[in-house]
Amino acid sequence: MTTDTNASTEILTITDQASEKVKNLLKEKDSEQGALRVFVAGGGCSGYQYGMALAQEAEEGDLIIEQQGVRLFVDPESAPLLQGAEIDYVEDVMKSGFTIFNPNAVKSCACGSSFDTAESGGAPKACC
Repeated sequence: MTTDTNASTEILTITDQASEKVKNLLKEKDSEQGALRVFVAGGGCSGYQYGMALAQEAEEGDLIIEQQGVRLFVDPESAPLLQGAEIDYVEDVMKSGFTIFNPNAVKSCACGSSFDTAESGGAPKACC
C-alpha cells in the first residue's frame, strides 16, 4: 500500500460537494474510518467504465489519496487512466450522483459512466 499525499493530488482530486457526500455515506454506514475506492474497469459502451465503492481497507499496491478529510483508494492499474481527474457530486433535475471529469477521456458515452483514451484498450460493450 502506498500513501502519497503530494503527488497523489495530481492523480485524482475531489470537490467539496463530493467529499461531503463521501463523509455522509461513510457516517451512514458507521464507517467513518473507511474510504472511497475509485477504479477503472474494461467494458462500458466507450471502452472503459468508472467504478466506485466504499472500502474499509486499502488493498496491496493501492495509492491512498487524502483530501478534505476523505481517503480515496486507487489501484495501480487505474491510476494512469485517472491522472488529473476530478470527482464531483452533482444534484440537479435530471440526476444526482458522483461524476468524474477525466482529461484522459477522448470519447465518452452519453451517460458519462464510460470513456476511452487516446491509447484505447477497453473493449466497448452495449450502452447503458
